[in-house]
Amino acid sequence: MRGTRLGDRLLHLYTWLIIIWLSSPIAVMILFGFNDKRSKSNTTWQGFTLRWYAELFEISDLTTALRNSLVIAVVSTVVTVVIGTMLGLALGRHRFRGAGTTNFLVFAAISTPELVMGASLLSLFVSGNVPRDAITIIIAHVLFSLSFVVVTVRARVVGLDPALEEAARDLGATAWGTFRQVTLPSIMPGVLAGAMLSFALSIDDYVVTSFVNGSTVTFPLWIVGAVKTGIPPQVNVMGTLIFGIGVLIAIANAVAARRRA
Repeated sequence: MRGTRLGDRLLHLYTWLIIIWLSSPIAVMILFGFNDKRSKSNTTWQGFTLRWYAELFEISDLTTALRNSLVIAVVSTVVTVVIGTMLGLALGRHRFRGAGTTNFLVFAAISTPELVMGASLLSLFVSGNVPRDAITIIIAHVLFSLSFVVVTVRARVVGLDPALEEAARDLGATAWGTFRQVTLPSIMPGVLAGAMLSFALSIDDYVVTSFVNGSTVTFPLWIVGAVKTGIPPQVNVMGTLIFGIGVLIAIANAVAARRRA
């Protein structure tokens, strides 16, 4: 009995240590967004200030990079969700020739190292004389995030009761009406989960983007380039706001799921 209690305490301690280890970089980022720095580097605490929140968009290049990242993330997420939802529905609902190969390719894309994907996309664009800009970044982000949407939607579709759609058709609903009023609401949690995952993967990607960006600078690329001269506190503030919005969305999703339950 004592051994069991001791094991439970050690497990709880280990869990809290992992949580602290994972949360400490985020805590440091948030903390140094309030640092009243007086030099180029933002690595030493020099006092508390809200100045950087008021001067959030003072650095035009950083603001442009953040805007590029947000636009690319939104566009790639929309495209990924549309294609991924249709593919997830097809794989979860129907049996067709090539379904096994498609499943294999979906999981292969997830397991492919970013370095390999970035290099292959760069070779493809160079061979096709495709100019590298925001469009090529969007194409790359759609390719590496599509599989995650497909997997989440497919998992939701597999658990969907076919009798619901059959009942809707028996009551006179059209194919589009059945999809819009029965299927889509049922798989919406999977679609939203895939969308949030796709957006998160896109907005913070560095490796693949660095291969295909051309002259377009995104938020992660700007941060890496600013390391040599010193990262300004505005980066910490922007990161804090992005993290805070993500937390609020997660809380809202959890509350909505509890109310539905």
